[in-house]
Amino acid sequence: MRNDPDMPIYRKGFGLKDEVTEELQKEYRSAVIQYLRENGFSLQVEGLRILLAKEFGFCYGVDRAIDYAYETRRMFPEKTLYITYQIIHNPRVNSKLREMGVRFLSGGEEGDRYSLDDVTPDDVVILPAFGASMDKMEELKKVGCTMVDTTCGSVMHVWKRVERYAKENFTSLIHGKYFHEETIATASHAMRFGEGRYIIVRDEQEAEYVCGFIRRGGDRVEFLEKFANAMSSNFNPDTDLVRIGVANQTTMLSSESLHIAKMIQEAMEDRYGAEHIKDHFRSFDTICSATQERQDAIIELGAKDPELILVVGGYNSSNTNHLCEIALRYAPTYHISDVDCIVSEAELRHKPFGEKEEIVKQGWMPRGEVTIGVTAGASTPDKVVSEVIERLLECRGYHLEDVIGNVPALGA
Repeated sequence: MRNDPDMPIYRKGFGLKDEVTEELQKEYRSAVIQYLRENGFSLQVEGLRILLAKEFGFCYGVDRAIDYAYETRRMFPEKTLYITYQIIHNPRVNSKLREMGVRFLSGGEEGDRYSLDDVTPDDVVILPAFGASMDKMEELKKVGCTMVDTTCGSVMHVWKRVERYAKENFTSLIHGKYFHEETIATASHAMRFGEGRYIIVRDEQEAEYVCGFIRRGGDRVEFLEKFANAMSSNFNPDTDLVRIGVANQTTMLSSESLHIAKMIQEAMEDRYGAEHIKDHFRSFDTICSATQERQDAIIELGAKDPELILVVGGYNSSNTNHLCEIALRYAPTYHISDVDCIVSEAELRHKPFGEKEEIVKQGWMPRGEVTIGVTAGASTPDKVVSEVIERLLECRGYHLEDVIGNVPALGA
């Protein structure tokens, strides 16, 4: 079960999956969602049609991380458990872990006041699906505590890519959010070998600024100020933009990541010539397949012309926010964190795309016949999506059982 016999790090679970399956199904799964997946991903009643995206909710990496966390509690029932950050970006899942006695070292609620100084060699620390930076790993190793690593395989794939760039003396240009836990961890791996270095660009606008410097050079001081929080220490744009390898946070908008890679390639060709591009540019698409599938599914859903779209998931979830970004191309879109955001047919709490705070929307559901599209980020449990669908029906005076009857139990 341990990856390294000399280090107390578990990366393959504890063989207790069967023991936690029933609890996980009760907390996060839904027979209603299973039924809808098997019956056309839609519900129709008089005046209301609900369309469910064909790919949504928990991905394999999230499933695995939560499974390992529950197994860890079973494996170490008497131990003090910590987690370095939220295991995934979903408030209900993290709240449940807190109920199980898991203490958050960061990223928790205001009442969580634990720090690395509280961790002892007798404790167990869970590393979340986003991974942890190499500095954090070294700190935990010095403590001597047991670690349970739930890092997603897609994230580790990106780490291997930026490590290869470092070995080949290429700067890693990472399309991501410099403050996101995953990107922080990825950037640390870009520094793992030799003279590793990195720069993080948030969007095409920042990428265009970098492209301008590649083509023409520019004001070094201005460059360093612009990316002060998003580059390796001692970064020198005059020398560190000569050889670039592109990678990305796995939950970013796929089309934007691909376009940014193309922008950097074209800038390199303009500066050094297409015949020399292999000496100056590397790129591999590191968007995870689950992120891509959910983005493709919202495009397919949008093409069915819903009057509005609900996107369900944590407000700090990157992949969920990008689903909102795509959905807005097709219809008014409301990002809600949980079912209680649907106050009534008249009132809805949601976070507008690009904003930080939740607001209240009056008159959000059109009167008369309406088609509502529903999707959810990769960290949203099926049970939450099921509850949202049930609430939508209730807004129009229907009960779920009256619409679809008594569905078979999970696994039946």
